[in-house]
Amino acid sequence: MSNDPEKLISLRINGKDISAPRSHSVIQALWYAGYPRVKGVGCLQGVCGSCRVLVRRAGSNKVTTELGCELLIEEGMDVHFLIYPTPPHQSYRLEEIRSSWEVQAKFHEIFPEAEHCRHCAGCTSTCPKGIDVERGVELASKGRFSEAGELFVECVMCNLCQTACPEMIAPNHVALFSRRVTAYFHIRPSNLINRLELMRKGGLKVIE
Repeated sequence: MSNDPEKLISLRINGKDISAPRSHSVIQALWYAGYPRVKGVGCLQGVCGSCRVLVRRAGSNKVTTELGCELLIEEGMDVHFLIYPTPPHQSYRLEEIRSSWEVQAKFHEIFPEAEHCRHCAGCTSTCPKGIDVERGVELASKGRFSEAGELFVECVMCNLCQTACPEMIAPNHVALFSRRVTAYFHIRPSNLINRLELMRKGGLKVIE
């Protein structure tokens, strides 16, 4: 245990009562309480996203999603770590997309569920980094991959957005695809690509 003279506060983590200095994050509080440090952890600043937690603060019934490496502890806080199986990753090779004209059609092959977004905002509300996740998926579905990718710059791949989605969209992987194709291709105007995709689906009458 630390000899830090700072006043200790009490909270519950995963159903266990612990005490730690107020300046500690949830992860640091666990270490302070004697839980072993895990070697090889890649973040204390919200980079890897593996320390996702549900949090209920004292005197409130509201439950929020946070990152345990960034969240400072509070008196009476109740914290539970979330553990999910690794979600399936979409398989694609950018070099198999022959040109940027085909990117949007390929996107809908890889992420067919993206078109079925219910706009419930569950993904956005659960994001611990405050990203407008729903908007990012919408932009990617419209072929605006550069804009979609920029929205997700702070994404830590915690998968909370995917867990919150009733349509099983994987918004963080939509973001990765968007950023990758933007770097790989000189993306052509999204409005033109949208029209070509609409023609491909039979949504526009082509006069020969």
